[in-house]
Amino acid sequence: MKKPGRVLVVDDEADIRELIDLTLARMGLEVDCADSVAEAMQFLQAHDDYQLCLTDMRLPDGEGLQIVQHLTDSGRDLPVAVITAFGSPDNAVAAMKAGAFDYLAKPVGLDQLRSLVKSALRLADKSEPPVYETSMVWGESQEMKQVAALIGKLAKSQAPLYISGESGTGKEMAARQVHAQSPRAEMPFVPVNCGAIPESLMESEFFGYRKGAFTGAESNRDGFFQAAHGGTLFLDEIADLPLHMQVKLLRVIQEKKVRKVGSTLEESVDVRIISATHRDLHDCVVKGVFRQDLYYRLNVIELTMPPLRERCEDIPALAKAILQRQHGTSMPDLSAEAWRALERYSFPGNVRELENVLERATALCSRNRIEVEDLRLNDDMVALPEAVGMERKGENLDDYLMRIERQAIENVLNQTGGNRTKAARILGIGFRSIRYRMERLGIEQGDTAKEGDAEE
Repeated sequence: MKKPGRVLVVDDEADIRELIDLTLARMGLEVDCADSVAEAMQFLQAHDDYQLCLTDMRLPDGEGLQIVQHLTDSGRDLPVAVITAFGSPDNAVAAMKAGAFDYLAKPVGLDQLRSLVKSALRLADKSEPPVYETSMVWGESQEMKQVAALIGKLAKSQAPLYISGESGTGKEMAARQVHAQSPRAEMPFVPVNCGAIPESLMESEFFGYRKGAFTGAESNRDGFFQAAHGGTLFLDEIADLPLHMQVKLLRVIQEKKVRKVGSTLEESVDVRIISATHRDLHDCVVKGVFRQDLYYRLNVIELTMPPLRERCEDIPALAKAILQRQHGTSMPDLSAEAWRALERYSFPGNVRELENVLERATALCSRNRIEVEDLRLNDDMVALPEAVGMERKGENLDDYLMRIERQAIENVLNQTGGNRTKAARILGIGFRSIRYRMERLGIEQGDTAKEGDAEE
């Protein structure tokens, strides 16, 4: 017979301890209760079979964060959830940054409590991380080994995760990895491109709506949050959210409840939010187009995806994996010159551009062999060994990369007669991305915009 799980509850309020004790006992769990940091330390020293610790933030002889820190320092892999006072989101953020698994706000909601406990128990039952099935590979560079190791750690938390990186670096792939290795792996992973939803439909798409809420609402419908209940909601291009939706999203994250359009009732949702954007989100905060309070709620933990130009040693493995995925056993070969050209190319569009280059080259090549001319690489983006150094006095790495990026975009725009849509396609990036890059680099859009430009 399987031994029941064991939970440590730490709170100085007797009624809170009793409520949690009773709820967990009905879930078939053994519960030990402590009213101080000192008593909690005694329980932790006496027992090594706890599967979860629930602790209040404020205790008579200290703070719950001391327990989180103690477990972290001792290397004990025990998830800790903190209980915070109502209206104290900063405490919750601080706790999760310190390593807490999740948080509950007072008054404690029983549905949220049960959901949190189930997630913690699923995490405790994972003796080994699952193997993530994917047709893509990460690569063997030190940068990607660090990313893979960090993903394994982040998967054990319920804290909001922010993934930064240029377009095409694999942000959604990283989000799927985090989900697949988490206790939510068997629940839905719902990806949402925030920049692709009309502003007038955002609220109903995110939160759902009731029948009759507006013209055309002929039945009740769930939104993205309900669809992701129990799992992970991936909000890509989060910087494109309008301010009024940022306010609503912030409230959902803090309260863990949503209200459908046309409804007067709120319903609890249990989702882990992972967000991403290719833009500098902190810069968006400075410019006033993204709320600072939402930024701090989303950016509890940050994962940065490195651009392909910083891990050129991964290109051969990535290219072979892409070709095998696209063509199976009939994948074409690459000449030695083609391999060298790929490894010297800076790939402004990153892995997504590498996929596009190889797909195009396969269509152009003869006798199932890709030559350097089949790649159709932009010569201005090939970093010759003698030209890799800083070419201008006083120029740092950021200045150098911005100059190269500007030169590449301007050259392609010249090739396309100023058509940004065609230029974006050649560079392997989206229309919005090239428009943003042109604005950031100071490339005058009025001089380059031509008829035929269109958002894709």
